[in-house]
Amino acid sequence: MIVDFLIGFVIAVVIALTGVGAGVITAPLLILFLGVPVEVAVSTALAYSAIVKLIVVPVQVVRKQVSYRVLGMMLMGGLPGVVAGSLLFKHVAMHGPRTVLYFVLGAIIMFTSGWHLFRHFRPAGIARPVVERPRWIAAIMLPIGAEVGFSSSGAGALGTVALLSLTSLTAAQVVGTDLAFGLCIALAGTGVHLIGGTYAGPLLLKMAMGGVAGGVVGSTAAPKIPNRKLRFALSVWLMMIGLQFCYQAAMK
Repeated sequence: MIVDFLIGFVIAVVIALTGVGAGVITAPLLILFLGVPVEVAVSTALAYSAIVKLIVVPVQVVRKQVSYRVLGMMLMGGLPGVVAGSLLFKHVAMHGPRTVLYFVLGAIIMFTSGWHLFRHFRPAGIARPVVERPRWIAAIMLPIGAEVGFSSSGAGALGTVALLSLTSLTAAQVVGTDLAFGLCIALAGTGVHLIGGTYAGPLLLKMAMGGVAGGVVGSTAAPKIPNRKLRFALSVWLMMIGLQFCYQAAMK
């Protein structure tokens, strides 16, 4: 269907224009606009996120914006976490209650959008740490990885918070390293999800095709569009979507 292609296209354009992560946008759109069951939407969104990052991360590597030392610390906790979260997701999807999936997804969407709203209004010039805290980084990435495996979203916002708080990386290195981390755990989580078969292959293929085209269009248009205002509007919309998911979970 052309709608599947268009959704992948729009998501990629929005990501390129705003920097908001693929996972936090994809699953709600699949559930709300295509009526995809939440367990299938999360798995498909995680795979789509990995495809998008496969396109973006090599650019960060070429620009030398990935700190491999910090990335290694992140993966020490993130990889076990995403496997555990993906297995827990499969268990809940098979045995219920499904309301847990809606509530967790809604809560993570709300946190992610809240972080972007905070960044919109926060004052400039906040002090940064001067040394890395490797044990803290690895420990914090464990629940972040688990959350990504369970909901497909949140790695970007949560990873950025951790890197800004626990490392002395530059802004460009924070973005590049967090994207590389997101790619690694998305690939690992996708592998676990695919074993269970809870994904929509034809839908994912069409979305991926749209995503490639959307990434090119969005990257070209980004310098000409006031992305700060667009990111603010998107964050407000996502906050409302997160509240809706939590409300649906409470009413079931």
